[in-house]
Amino acid sequence: MTGMLASVNSLDEVDIILQTAVDIIDLKNPAQGALGALSTDLVSAIVKRVNQQKPVSATVGDLPMQADVIFNAVSAMTDTGVDYVKIGFFPNGDRQATVSKLAAICQQGHQLIAVLFADTALDFDIITTLKKAGFCGVMLDTMDKSKGSLLDALPYSTIETFVKKAHAEQLLCGLAGSLKQTDIAKLLPLNSDYLGFRGALCTHSNRTAQLDKLAIDAIIESF
Repeated sequence: MTGMLASVNSLDEVDIILQTAVDIIDLKNPAQGALGALSTDLVSAIVKRVNQQKPVSATVGDLPMQADVIFNAVSAMTDTGVDYVKIGFFPNGDRQATVSKLAAICQQGHQLIAVLFADTALDFDIITTLKKAGFCGVMLDTMDKSKGSLLDALPYSTIETFVKKAHAEQLLCGLAGSLKQTDIAKLLPLNSDYLGFRGALCTHSNRTAQLDKLAIDAIIESF
């Protein structure tokens, strides 16, 4: 069954989401980019507030694919106690070296999720590499939020291929990227593990605006 992920950026927003049927709370700062990060102090405070009521994921920011930079950011984020740490696989840099270095964090029992971007050059072969390194999941998102949703960025058949490859490797699989309420019925048949939302939950569908309880309820009811 496909669950719902909601991205939040403050304790106040967490309190709103805790009163809903959202399945996963995702921590990021949308004003800082596609996967802008919150401070580790705020993430720690949110983890304490959630108190295991729902799983919590957190991003490490829009960082270059440099093994040491990513490793240090992920290490710091795992110390907050989040359930999942999400790493954006942005263009350029050394993906293989980064994944190899992160394997040590996976071996410590931390759950890492790689985020691939639909509006960049995609290579789904990396899904197998991620599995071998010990990653627990992979997600498909969009980098440029101004160009429409995930379904605008990729053919439906390509998204379906992504989900099948992820599940073939027994990885958690998430779909996101400016998803709208009308996208839910189209994506549910793919049976990804979750669909992720931010903009569609906010006032005027503005991802940097405040959460809108009516919008949140409308998304939840569409599952």
